[in-house]
Amino acid sequence: MMRRALSLFQMLKLVRHLPGLAKLCWRLFRDPRVPIRAKLLLVVAGLYVLMPADLLPDIIPVVGVMDDITVLVIAGRWFFTLCPEEVVREHVRLIGEENSTS
Repeated sequence: MMRRALSLFQMLKLVRHLPGLAKLCWRLFRDPRVPIRAKLLLVVAGLYVLMPADLLPDIIPVVGVMDDITVLVIAGRWFFTLCPEEVVREHVRLIGEENSTS
C-alpha cells in the first residue's frame, strides 16, 4: 500500500514539534551512549545540505530545496533508529520535565 502525502494538518503539527526534535537531536548527538555511526550520519547529512553542489540545484524554486529536506528527514529518522531506545526515552523525559518547569 502506498503511503499518502502528509496533510496540511500533519505538516503544521510536524513544524510545531521541530524545535523539540532539534533539541532532542542535539542532546542525543552529545550523549556518549549514542553510537558514532549515528552521529556520523547526521554530520554527513548536514554536509550534504551545506554543500553547494546538489542533486537538484537550490536555484530551482521549491524542487531545489526538496532534496535537502528529504535528506534531512531520512537522516533524522535513521538517526533515531540507530540511537538506543532507552537513551532516547530518557532525553524525551528530561526535555518534557524542562518544558514543564519553564
